[in-house]
Amino acid sequence: MSDSMQMPKRGFARHIPLLVILIAACVGFFTLRDYLSFETLRDNREALLAFRDANYFALSALFVGAYILIVAFSLPGAAVASMTGGFLFGLVAGTALNVVSATIGASAIFLAARWGLGATLTAKLETSEGTIKKLKEGLRENEISVLFLLRLVPAVPFFVANLVPALVGVKFRNYLVTTALGIIPGAIVFTWIGVGLGGVFDRGETPDVSLLWEPFVIGPILGLCVLAALPILIKALRGKKEA
Repeated sequence: MSDSMQMPKRGFARHIPLLVILIAACVGFFTLRDYLSFETLRDNREALLAFRDANYFALSALFVGAYILIVAFSLPGAAVASMTGGFLFGLVAGTALNVVSATIGASAIFLAARWGLGATLTAKLETSEGTIKKLKEGLRENEISVLFLLRLVPAVPFFVANLVPALVGVKFRNYLVTTALGIIPGAIVFTWIGVGLGGVFDRGETPDVSLLWEPFVIGPILGLCVLAALPILIKALRGKKEA
């Protein structure tokens, strides 16, 4: 078979992982959102706690595997999973498991997008001129800061912060480091809420995720955002002075 006939197949094959993720995300949104919920956790908490006490490491492995799948396939329930980590494993271990799981899952979707659509877009960006070229160069010069901002700003959806870097050609090493470190503040907050879920369930209440927006929580996170943006601001000011 000639190369001209093989190339389209190889080109399409590169997009299969991302297509699988997108299809799974759509199917999961309609079929799993009622199961990956606080109600499911509340109804099964006694069985989960008993299994944890008897099989701590096995449950830890199952939790990590499930969380990775939720993030990698952009399934509903990531916030519930984070709080479940706190509910089952406590603040320290729960935060560690949440960060590791979310980082692995985010890396999987990054690589799937980079291998397919990201490779095509990156190639086009490399040959672009004008405004797009300036934006590309600005991103390359401030890659670490921009990636940290994507992780730290609460208004940026997690799946957006996973996909956009892959589509614009950032380095995987930088993406991995900024993901692992940048999600820690949010992971601590959600895990912390999860630690108190037992009491919430006993009172017949719904977990209050508005804690994320309390001044004592959002203040330090916004402070980290400012620190992440400082290198960009400094370079911009230096550029104006030189001009």
